[in-house]
Amino acid sequence: MLKHNTYFDGKVQSIGFERNGLRATVGVIAPGEYRFNTAAAERMTVLSGQIQANVGDAGWATFPTGTVFEVPANGAFDVRAVGGPAAYLCEFLG
Repeated sequence: MLKHNTYFDGKVQSIGFERNGLRATVGVIAPGEYRFNTAAAERMTVLSGQIQANVGDAGWATFPTGTVFEVPANGAFDVRAVGGPAAYLCEFLG
């Protein structure tokens, strides 16, 4: 089953799905800055565009298309799309 998620007045949207017992979402981030809280650890893969992320207040890092960053469980992270919308794959690790 697919689940449509909308955050921040539609500026971040994703489709959630499950495959082989693992949860994931594929989504798009419009330009802007957004903060997410995590329950499970996550692996974020940038599919298109460029994302800057501040994981656990470690400071901003830039992730272009094809790169990956991970977010620990029970934490928070900030993201922003750079230069236009960015697409991502979020895999839940726990």
